[in-house]
Amino acid sequence: MQRNPFAKYFPTDTAQEDRGNYQSQNISLCSLIQPYLKAKNFPAVASGNCSPRDKNVCQEGLIFRALEGGHLAFSCDVSKEEDIQNTFTEMEKSLGHINYLVNAAGINRDGLLLRTSADDMISQLHTNLLGTMLTCKAAVKSMIQQQGGAIVNVGSIVGLKGNSGQSIYSASKAGLVGFSRSLAKEVARRNIRVNMVAPGFIHTDMTEHLKEEQLKKAIPLGRFGKPEEVAKAVVFLLESPYVTGHVLVVDGGLQLLT
Repeated sequence: MQRNPFAKYFPTDTAQEDRGNYQSQNISLCSLIQPYLKAKNFPAVASGNCSPRDKNVCQEGLIFRALEGGHLAFSCDVSKEEDIQNTFTEMEKSLGHINYLVNAAGINRDGLLLRTSADDMISQLHTNLLGTMLTCKAAVKSMIQQQGGAIVNVGSIVGLKGNSGQSIYSASKAGLVGFSRSLAKEVARRNIRVNMVAPGFIHTDMTEHLKEEQLKKAIPLGRFGKPEEVAKAVVFLLESPYVTGHVLVVDGGLQLLT
């Protein structure tokens, strides 16, 4: 059995004490992706919802269309299909069919499996996995009418490698791999591409508590990534007409470690 070289840097033994401080890696990624897309002439529509019980819990997705105009924002809980359908209806009224979708929704509630409640399991799976499935379902309907489109789902390196104390989060992100590749096969004949980005350690709210100085010594490139570096990977996949079903790892070489 291969030992996780990063396990000692994660406070998994005390993770259950911090369950009230839930944070999404993708909050910063969403905010950085939008201006980068605008600079690349992709005016963006942002859709997000923050839980009233904890301002640090945020469920965000990005839906945008390559048309002239500015940004629009909608409130949407990506774990609820009715919210998603209503949001897409409003977007299509304003902009027409959807050309591109970036799914960057995510919550992480660290904790060992035996200390994780069923409610915490369900909330992570609903937001991280089911939410992506539902937004893809809504987007594909619009893209079929548009006769093409591109989807990028944002996962995580832990969905490929796993990590102690993040079994549920890892499972939700690993599920995105199988879902994205299967959907890519389903919709390829409709000229719709589906790809995925799997970030490693990125400077976001979610990684602020990690011991960066120790961790970056074990990363081949010797540093944490920047949110805009993930944004560039997203745009690359959106603009690559002959790439589909691919998982692009953005982790400074972290996946090279055994």
